Amino acid sequence: MSMMRRLGDQPRKPDSPSEPAQPAPPPMQRSAPAEVAHGVNKKTTHPKIAMMRKQLRGRLLRTPDEADQWKRGEADKETIITDRLKQVLDKLANEKPEYRLIPQEFQLLRDAILDDLLGFGAIEALVRDRSVSEIMVNGPTQIFKESKGKITEADFTFDDEDHVQWTAQRIIRPLGRQLDRNNPMVDARLPDGSRVHIVTLPSALCGTTITIRKFPEKRLTVEDLIGFGSFTKDTADFLEACVVSRLNIVVAGGTGSGKTTLLNVLSSFIPNDERIVTIEDAAELQLGQPHVVRLETAPPVPGGDGHTGILTIRDLVRGSLRMRPERIVVGECRGGEALDMLQAMNTGHDGSLTTVHANNPRDTITRLETLVLMSGMDLPLMTVRKQIVSAIDLIIQIARLRDGGRKVTQISEIQGMEGDNVTIQDIFVYRLPGQTGNQPATVGGGKLESTGFRPKFIDRLEENGFRLSSRIFGAGQTSFSKGNL
Repeated sequence: MSMMRRLGDQPRKPDSPSEPAQPAPPPMQRSAPAEVAHGVNKKTTHPKIAMMRKQLRGRLLRTPDEADQWKRGEADKETIITDRLKQVLDKLANEKPEYRLIPQEFQLLRDAILDDLLGFGAIEALVRDRSVSEIMVNGPTQIFKESKGKITEADFTFDDEDHVQWTAQRIIRPLGRQLDRNNPMVDARLPDGSRVHIVTLPSALCGTTITIRKFPEKRLTVEDLIGFGSFTKDTADFLEACVVSRLNIVVAGGTGSGKTTLLNVLSSFIPNDERIVTIEDAAELQLGQPHVVRLETAPPVPGGDGHTGILTIRDLVRGSLRMRPERIVVGECRGGEALDMLQAMNTGHDGSLTTVHANNPRDTITRLETLVLMSGMDLPLMTVRKQIVSAIDLIIQIARLRDGGRKVTQISEIQGMEGDNVTIQDIFVYRLPGQTGNQPATVGGGKLESTGFRPKFIDRLEENGFRLSSRIFGAGQTSFSKGNL
C-alpha cells in the first residue's frame, strides 16, 4: 500500500441513498496548542510528526556528518532527503499502518526533517529571519528572540531535549568541536558567521541552552552607525584619524552592546596596504582589506587527552608576533592573553585593537589589570598598571541603552599616571539636551558631544596628515573635569 494513504481515512459509504457520505477526517495541523506560559500561547509539533521525525532523521543520512555542509533551500539536497524519506516510509508502511501518511502529513514530516538535517530544527525560521538579531534557547520549551532591540518569547518549541541536542550537534560538528559530559560548554559559529554559545547538561538545569548572536547580512559601515545615531560624523572623523595614526584602542562595553560591530567598523579604517592578523574564539570579524590573516581558536583533538591540538587566544596572540603583523586585532580579551596583547602593543605593534567587557573606562583599566593577573605571571599591580598606561591610548565605551539602542557613550584618552593613579580624560560623552555633569546618559534622545578637551596625542594625528577642526573638540567648552583611577 502506498505511503500516501492511511487506513481509516476513506470516506464511509452511505447506508442508504438518502444518507450523505461522511467526509474524511481533516489532516493534522502543523502544530497543536500547548500550555500558555509567560503570556505566550505556545504551539508544539503534533506528537505523531515529532515521533516520526525523531525516529527517521538519523536513518536518512549515510553518515552522521553527510549533511553538515548542506543548507535549507538547496533544491538538489532537499530532493535527496525527500526521496530517501519516501523510500523509508514505503518500506515501513508495509509493516506498520501508522507510517501510512496522507499528503498533508507527509509534507509536515518532510519539512520537519529538512529543518533538522539541512537547517537548525525548531529555530530554523528564526535563523533565516534577518530581522531577528539574537536567538536564545532555554531548553526545549522556551525560545526567545530579539528584534529591533526588544526581546520576546517565540510561540513554538523544540520537541524535547533530544531535539535541542540534535540541533546543537549540527552546529558544532562541522567545526570539530565537542559537546558532551566532558565538554558541556562550547563556543561556535554558524556558516554566516553568527556567534553561538552552547551549554548542556548537567550545567544547564532547564535543558541545553543555545544562544545565537546574529550579524547583519550586509557588513555595517561607519555611515550606517552614523545613521543609527551611534556617534556623529565628527566623531567618525576623529576615530578614523586615531586608527590610521596607529593608536592602540580598546572597545569596552557590556554583553550585547555592539562591541564586535564597532570593532569591525574601526578595523575598516586600517589602510589596505597593511598586514592584519585577526584572532578570535569564533571568527566574526569581516574585514574588507586584501591582506588579512584570520585565526580562530581550536578545541582539543576529539577523544584525546583534553590538551592535544588545543589553541587558545593566548597561543594565537603569541604566535601572531612571528607572522610579521602590522596590526593585531583580537576579538575579545578575557583572560591571560591581555598580558601578551599589552606586550605586543609595547613592542612595536602599534595600532592594535581589541575589546573587553567593562561598564566604563575606569572599569576597563581595572578589568585589564585583572586579566593580566590571570596570566599566571606574578607581577606587582603597579607594574601591570604602568604596562596598561604605556600600551593603551584610547578607550571607546559602547553601551546598550534602556530603550534598546546601542550608542558610543564615552571616548576617553589614557593620559598617564599621577602617583599611583591612572589619569583618564573623556574626549566625547553621550549626553541628553540640557544635561549637566560628567556621566553619560543611559536613555535615547541624546548625542555624543565633545567635552572641550583636546587629546594629548593630537600632534600624532597631525603628523599622519589629520588636521582636525577645533570645532570637533568643542573649543571653549570646559564643563567637564579630569578623572583619576
